[in-house]
Amino acid sequence: MTRKQKLLGCNWYLISIILLIFSFFLIGCNNSPNGSHTQKKQDTKVITDCVGRKVEVPVNPQRIACLCPEGGQFLTLYGQGDKIVATTDGMQRDVLLMEMYPHIKGLPIPKKSGVINIEELIDAKPDLVFVKKETTSNEAEMEKLQKTGIPVVALEYMNMEEQKYALQMVASILNTEEECQRYLDFYQRMISTVQERVAQLPEEEKVTIYHAVKEATRTDAAGSMAADWTKAAGVINVSVGEELKFLDGDYYASLEQILLWDPDYILVNDPNVVGYIMNHEQWRPLQAVKKNRVLPLPNGLSRWGHPSSVETPLAIIWTASTVYPELFEDIDMKAITRDFYAEFFDWQLDDASIARILSSQGMRNDKV
Repeated sequence: MTRKQKLLGCNWYLISIILLIFSFFLIGCNNSPNGSHTQKKQDTKVITDCVGRKVEVPVNPQRIACLCPEGGQFLTLYGQGDKIVATTDGMQRDVLLMEMYPHIKGLPIPKKSGVINIEELIDAKPDLVFVKKETTSNEAEMEKLQKTGIPVVALEYMNMEEQKYALQMVASILNTEEECQRYLDFYQRMISTVQERVAQLPEEEKVTIYHAVKEATRTDAAGSMAADWTKAAGVINVSVGEELKFLDGDYYASLEQILLWDPDYILVNDPNVVGYIMNHEQWRPLQAVKKNRVLPLPNGLSRWGHPSSVETPLAIIWTASTVYPELFEDIDMKAITRDFYAEFFDWQLDDASIARILSSQGMRNDKV
């Protein structure tokens, strides 16, 4: 072999070694923490949740644990209920929701009595988790969640404006901004329709209502979601701004106080409470009882007007048209109900289903 051939062979050998080292270097960079961080950044985005926390979430989450009913309601509104992989016991009791997404009935319920079963949550393999503020304020629960590495998003609101922000925040996570805006436009249209018509009423001529929440004497305090939407409905909610008993996170009025208020209507979000009030002797002096004006709020995906419900705009127009029939003679609640679920949930309701929703009969199963 000539000297020239030997030098050429040596050069090729050196070039091969250099290329091999360079290849290992590239692989090492891709597997390094910095490399992983760069890849992760391309697949995530940062949102601000309802309690002001900055949370890095997947750009296209496919598996979502809803440990609060608001999460499930919002996903359903945006046509993404099939992504729910963990739920709450309350959601599994909503008949229409189960008809739309039957798989929810068999999903795990990782949170019970305020405590999260981390093993059960991990087994659900969620890309992110929706929780209430109470969870993000609980250091022990958050420590458990942080160890899983699953993004945790707080979903909480106390009034209609905060609800709208929550809807927009979730839409930004799900990439459903157009669907969200369409819903918010409807929301505002219902408010405007009511406000334009009740504006002519002097304050002393406005209808008074008492709103019973699950129990006959449990009711609304100032700053609550129900205080907000009943005001938008043009009625005077007699418990708002009054002195109430606070117990375990809820507000209660005494029967004596309710008798003094003597509201024109009593609206309840549990149809079982109607029978209790109407048949209980101590409630009989109320004009609402005498005039058979103790009414259940409708119940669709959830109880209309309930804090976690996305049917708030329906609660507003239903309440106004119910207590002020002369101002809303042209309002057809059957048509509004049919169109609402068809437009926002792609769900066609027959007349029998609409009747059940508006009467609140058979739409929510009792606790087992």
